[in-house]
Order: sequence, then C-alpha cells, then structure tokens
Amino acid sequence: MKPVTLREIANKLNISVTTVSKALKDYPDVSPKTKALVKELASTLNYKPNAFAVNLRTRESKTIGLIIPVIVHHFFSNVIKGIIAQAEKKGYLVIILQSNESYELEKKQIELLMNQRVDGIIMSLANDTVDFKHLVDVINNDKPLVMFDKIAKIVNCSKVIIDDRKAAYDATKHLIDIGCKRIAHFRGSLLPQNSIDRFLGYRKALTDHGISYDPSLVYICECDEKSFEEGKKNALLLMKEHKDVDGIFINTDLVAIGAISEFNKAGVKIPEDIAIVGFSNWFMSSIISPSLTTIDQPGLKMGKAAFNQLYKEIQSMKKNEPIYYQQIVLKTKLIERESTRV
Repeated sequence: MKPVTLREIANKLNISVTTVSKALKDYPDVSPKTKALVKELASTLNYKPNAFAVNLRTRESKTIGLIIPVIVHHFFSNVIKGIIAQAEKKGYLVIILQSNESYELEKKQIELLMNQRVDGIIMSLANDTVDFKHLVDVINNDKPLVMFDKIAKIVNCSKVIIDDRKAAYDATKHLIDIGCKRIAHFRGSLLPQNSIDRFLGYRKALTDHGISYDPSLVYICECDEKSFEEGKKNALLLMKEHKDVDGIFINTDLVAIGAISEFNKAGVKIPEDIAIVGFSNWFMSSIISPSLTTIDQPGLKMGKAAFNQLYKEIQSMKKNEPIYYQQIVLKTKLIERESTRV
C-alpha cells in the first residue's frame, strides 16, 4: 500500500495542501474545526509525515550514529544506555554499529553514517585503528564528532574520558599499600590510548614506591571478545613463569574473572597468595568468589555526557555558531572487595 500524502487528505476534505499541513502542525490561523477534521482523517488513513522531505527542509535527520568496539562488554552496554536515555529526551534516534575492533569496518561504518546524513557521531575507536583520516573527514564535512573511552589525541574534536593513568596508578598503589612487592599487569592491546595510559599508570606507581619495573610481568590481552579466556591463559602463564608474583592489576574485569577462575582451579588463594584488582566494575565482579576489587568506570555517565556534548555541537552548528571542543574527564573510584582484603 502506498503511503498517504497531504494532497490526498486535502482532496478528500476539499481544502488546500497548505491548510492540511498547517492543521497538522497546529498553526493558529487554522480553525479548530478544520484542525479536528484534518487530524481525524489523517489518523483514519494512517498518515505518516515523509521523514526524508522533513529532513531536507530542516537539514537535520534527528538521528545520530554510535560506533563501539563491542556491544557485549558491560562498560559499553552502560554507555549505550546513557546515550539512548539522553537522546530520547531530545527526540533523537541512535544508530548503533559495532566495529569488532576492526579499523577497516570502522571506516565503512563512518561512511555509512555519513551517507545516512546523521546529525552527529559518537564513537570509541577500534583497537586496530592507526590512521585517523576517516575521522578528520567527518569534522571537515561539518559533522559533529565526539569520542569516548578509546580516543585519538591528535584528532581535534570533543572527548569524554576518564583519567586512565590515575585510575591505574590508584589500582596499583592499592596493591602496594596492602603489602604486595611483586606486581604483574595484564594489559590490553598495544594500540588503544586507554590501554597505554593504564600501563603507564601501573609502571609509575611501581617506580614511585621503589619497586623495579619488570617487563616480563606484563601480559597482553589482545581480544575483548575472548577476554575471559585470555584471563585464564595469562593466569596459567603467570603461574608457570613467575611463582613469586603476589599481586596483579588487570586491565578489565572480564579478564580478571577469567584469571580468578584459573587460580581457584589451581588452589591459589586470593588474596593470601595473589591479590587482584580489576577495571570497570562489571556486575559479575561483586558476585564472583572471591569478589573482585576494581576501578569503577562510570559508563552510564560517560554515555550521557557524550550525547549532551554532541547535542550542544549540533545546536551550535544549526545556529552557525562556533563550536568549542571540550575534553570532559569523569572521576573514577576504587571499589575494595575480597580479592585484596587481607
């Protein structure tokens, strides 16, 4: 069935298309009786406004794009909730795409969103992303771009982040404060800025407290989708290679939970033999045995802040006002649980 048009409604009521349009928009120069007739017929015929035509007139689509590396991650699911909650308040729909940590897929998704004429884009970079031309192109095409969590420092746009170095420093210092002397780090991939900053925070905490940095105690977890398995694998390696390790700072909670499951299986006591601090405060962190001490990463707040900043920039662009890029840094905190309580 073809969609009903304004002209069909106008012909049935023997009035002009302009009058129908005004009646549906509650213009004051249309009588209440005419408005009622138009709205009743429009409802009966299931009339829907032509979104494409509206978008052409207003030069906005009321949609935004969101690109995230993985959807299943607890942190990113909270970011999505925050973005959608704020977007709905402003009448925006969110197109959610998953890059699967692939630079090539991320580029295609940026192109898709640009072709869909979204009003702006929010994104967290894929681990594989090493070239940022596709992001610069977004900005050069007068499309607001806000990055969060995994960002590119050299791309000139707004960003919503945490202080990853400080958070990692606090996590490592907590292990030192409870008496750990030989502290390992299960880090993320080599490229993402947040993975780099967490590693640097870990290393600085060691050196600031007179503990020599040993690169052999740093284990890399490459793939977020297999984080649990990578945690198990690195725990096995650690037990084989460094039996003297008494503390571990782990890049994400899911990796930490994998490691805890392997230590439990091997009879390693936590925290008596090895104390563990994770990162993100995933809901499973509080129910695993022993419960996991972790850094609380405010995903919901990050999502809300990212959309609010994007919305400001969309509004500024509509009014031909200058856009002022912001770097919004949200606070983190250490949640102490059984994995470090001695």
